[in-house]
Amino acid sequence: MKIIFYSVAAITFVGLLIIAIVRPEMVTKIMFKSDNASLIASGKVTYLQNCASCHGDNLQGQDDWQTPLASGRLPAPPHDADGHTWHHPDGMLFTITKFGPAAIIGDDYENDMPAFNGILSDDEIRAVWAYIKSTWPKRSQEYQQKMTQAENKENQ
Repeated sequence: MKIIFYSVAAITFVGLLIIAIVRPEMVTKIMFKSDNASLIASGKVTYLQNCASCHGDNLQGQDDWQTPLASGRLPAPPHDADGHTWHHPDGMLFTITKFGPAAIIGDDYENDMPAFNGILSDDEIRAVWAYIKSTWPKRSQEYQQKMTQAENKENQ
């Protein structure tokens, strides 16, 4: 399990670096605000309408999310504090949501998550992430903020 997790994390990080170099317009230097009540409320509605069918009404993800399905694809991960989402910077989360995981990991990465480009606006994507981040414990929020600051510094 840990090997799969760390392998996916490493591949994801390398993919983001490649995108930052080859297609910098895809990396969004942004910090999703998780302290704006109306943004969070809007994000929750958008999340429930577009994301909860896979990631769960309570951000819990699908069962055994680290174990590949018979198709070889991974189930939808949780976005609550039990998952790994808070380990990733905002630019990566935005890119995955807008363009799909293949935008980070590579076109040969088969998965069930759609790209939301053309379905959700950039502001709606930001609101969803503001909602998700607002549910994390302070420690997780602080760690994720440091990851985002490091990402932004690298992309300057």
